[in-house]
Amino acid sequence: MNDQYVHGYSDRESVRLTDQSITLADLLHHDTVYPEGSTILEAGCGIGSQTCILAKNNPDINIVSLDISPASLKAAKEAISTRDITNVTFQQGDIFDLPFEGNSFDHIFICFVLEHISEPEKALLKLKGVLKPDGTITVIEGDHGSAYYHPASIHAQRNIECLIYLQARMGGDSLIGRRLYPLLVDAGLKNVTVSPRFVYADASRPYMVEGVKKQALKLKLTDEDTWNRGMRDLYRTADDDGTFCYTFFKGVGVK
Repeated sequence: MNDQYVHGYSDRESVRLTDQSITLADLLHHDTVYPEGSTILEAGCGIGSQTCILAKNNPDINIVSLDISPASLKAAKEAISTRDITNVTFQQGDIFDLPFEGNSFDHIFICFVLEHISEPEKALLKLKGVLKPDGTITVIEGDHGSAYYHPASIHAQRNIECLIYLQARMGGDSLIGRRLYPLLVDAGLKNVTVSPRFVYADASRPYMVEGVKKQALKLKLTDEDTWNRGMRDLYRTADDDGTFCYTFFKGVGVK
């Protein structure tokens, strides 16, 4: 699995991930509900932002949260322990080399992970292998190409394009949300459904783009003055007369 992360692994990025998960909890997770006693694999748990929501919404299931990064797992364990959550266990591992027997899990949950993987099709097939018959795979991804905002800014748009380019250069796809349906179908899943989750905000936090500044400047995709102006314009959308829109996609398929 490609363990490069386009946004970086800074403390600020951890704060962003936590803020994002809290803000989007109802929008993305209100219908992520599993039968009591189910065993769920959360593939690519990161720092545990989604884990906390999944566990809170499903207190009577057992969650195995997997990640390739020891540092992320440490942060996830701390996040869980501070909330007195007891139905989660953690394991280090690679989605492409899963440390589980076939047909081990009732359901699989994967959120904001496929966009960072160079072979999402292969990842889904690997995950499908450890899923029990009639179990589901739930996938949530964003689509950075869906972002639009007011006031318009060519500089802000350039910053978003830098993020899209850099993620592609690292083997990922920040436009993957629009691909969820064919990805799930091509993995051989049945009864695939995908629903767009539209975010409209009069005050938003668009600083996920900030994490790629260093890479964008190093590759000369932009210059510092242009970048800084773009970020100012993105923050401008959070002013009283600004707006910011974005679309997430949630897909579910049955083995």
